Amino acid sequence: MTASSLGTLMLVGGGLVAVVWLLHKVGRALASFLEALATLAVVLVALWLLVKALFLVIKAAVTHWRTTLGGIVLGTWLWWWGSLPVALTLAVVAVGLAVWRWRHPMSFEAWVGRRLRSWWLRWTLYARRLPSWLRACGLTVPDPHQPAVLVMSPLGRRKVHRQAKPRLDQVPRVVGVRSGASWDEVRIRLVSGQKPEDFDEKARELAVARAVARCQVRELSPNVVSIDFQRRNLLADTVWCCDLADLADVAGSDVDLSKVWSGRTDYGLDWHQSVKGSHTLVAGSTGAGKGAQMWCPLVSIAPAIRDGLVRVSGIDPKGMELAYGRRLFHRYAVTGKDALALLDDLIAVMDERKAEFAGRLRTVPINREHPLEMLEFDEIGALIRYIADRKLREAITERIALLTTQGRALGCTVRGYVQEPTKDTVPVRELFPRRICLRVASKSHVTMVLGDQAYERGAWANRIGESEPGVGYLFGEGIREPLRVRGGWVPDETIKALEAFVAGDDTAGLGTVHTFPGARRTGHHHTPNGAA
Repeated sequence: MTASSLGTLMLVGGGLVAVVWLLHKVGRALASFLEALATLAVVLVALWLLVKALFLVIKAAVTHWRTTLGGIVLGTWLWWWGSLPVALTLAVVAVGLAVWRWRHPMSFEAWVGRRLRSWWLRWTLYARRLPSWLRACGLTVPDPHQPAVLVMSPLGRRKVHRQAKPRLDQVPRVVGVRSGASWDEVRIRLVSGQKPEDFDEKARELAVARAVARCQVRELSPNVVSIDFQRRNLLADTVWCCDLADLADVAGSDVDLSKVWSGRTDYGLDWHQSVKGSHTLVAGSTGAGKGAQMWCPLVSIAPAIRDGLVRVSGIDPKGMELAYGRRLFHRYAVTGKDALALLDDLIAVMDERKAEFAGRLRTVPINREHPLEMLEFDEIGALIRYIADRKLREAITERIALLTTQGRALGCTVRGYVQEPTKDTVPVRELFPRRICLRVASKSHVTMVLGDQAYERGAWANRIGESEPGVGYLFGEGIREPLRVRGGWVPDETIKALEAFVAGDDTAGLGTVHTFPGARRTGHHHTPNGAA
């Protein structure tokens, strides 16, 4: 080997050593930098997770403050005094609550029972199981960009297509539970892509999932709905009308005609309806309880009838239902011709009030001089559909249309009752703003009475049993969900007592009831306050 070759080899070796040394130094520096960077990343991630966890804890504590406060108190108690005092205190409280519930169940339910039940059902039932019910009913929003998982068996050609679970933000979240005496109200927040009507259409499926008889959906805000599950039927027992003895000392002017007690609701509350300013159509099969819807409001406003603030007229094609309380009615008709004369008389009253108050008032005041004219029209279809005289049918229909379109401001109210609510039977059906659907024969009748989507929203009137007369559905003021009610039952003795209450013990000097020519009549009858 020559000297030049040896020098070159030494030079190359020295260069390699220098490069290795340099790479060693760079590697150590880079390792130190990456170690520092990794340490910083771990610290930042840990800090981020800590902040996020703290935020979630604070959010949960604020959202569920009662549970959080209870846990803090219990934990502090256990820390300071141990488990024995806590166990003894809890046992004493449990015994006290049990005794309270046994001795005073109503006050216990109002103050403690419903709150404890709401808390328990939220965390043990609805928060855990409602998401699976919603998925089963198709009430989640699928992600169109969510990847699908295809599994292929190596032993065959079959392919299995599996869709991953929806993300949490695609399942409506439970925001609150309120448990009452008969209903659980589960409030949920909708996700983007959903609307309340989606839940209306799945009410039956949700009822089956919860294993209850009824479920209905109420819209609380644009993105919050309440899914109500009925645990217990509070309308299974008969609801009785008001006791006339309690109304003896009530002045007629103290009766609120816009809030007349008429029965009970499915939520265990009193049901009130207005008998002025609107018209009501009640539809139901024979034996469905139309009599309860008819007589109960009349019992509730008996002092106003007695004092001449309300004047009731009756059209009774059967000549049986209203005839039993004959003295209650200022006007009474049975046949078609008599009914037409009665309706003409009411229209004449409206014309008189038009002439008197036109340009002075927009609504006629209700007083003794201008009482509320209230028409009870039983079996309305018998006179506007089934009688043979076509001209008479058309004339009666025309009068009913005039009363229902003009009577609101002029102090005239029409309350009609029908078995078959078809448009052919009641052509003026749409002129009755308030409608009540009792037990009917078919699902289509529910739509005819209460409108489109009523059945889907929970008005299952065709499923009402024959043992539940007076039970029906209606839509409240400004409410898009059907309300289930039961009218107060009025026995025959109460109807006779109502006659005596209105007429008074001494009927001398009182005017006679109008019985139009040819109407059935059983004797000389009177109405209060000198009505002619």
